[in-house]
Amino acid sequence: MGMEVAHVSASGMGGIRTAGDLVARMELCRGMKIKEAKEYVASKLKVSVLELSDPIVMGDLRQDLNIGTMAPFVGGAKGIEAKFRIAELLGIEINCVNKCKDKLKW
Repeated sequence: MGMEVAHVSASGMGGIRTAGDLVARMELCRGMKIKEAKEYVASKLKVSVLELSDPIVMGDLRQDLNIGTMAPFVGGAKGIEAKFRIAELLGIEINCVNKCKDKLKW
């Protein structure tokens, strides 16, 4: 049931177009309620909670932080590279990032 709730919340916030994917990660990784997750992500990104769901603000910010965008730009992070950056930015463990680090002896 937890995954479905997080997915609905993330989809409602616009997913990767805004910060829905980041908020959902905090809900799942740390068991945060949506309000707490939004506040945590907003503080890490140094934006207001309202700006988290603004596709213009978040599009520019995601590009500046290189944490993945809807339409990847030349040289922009995609896939595992974006996940590495997200894990570092939010201070969380992401399973596939940890597995990659293990394989690379990081």
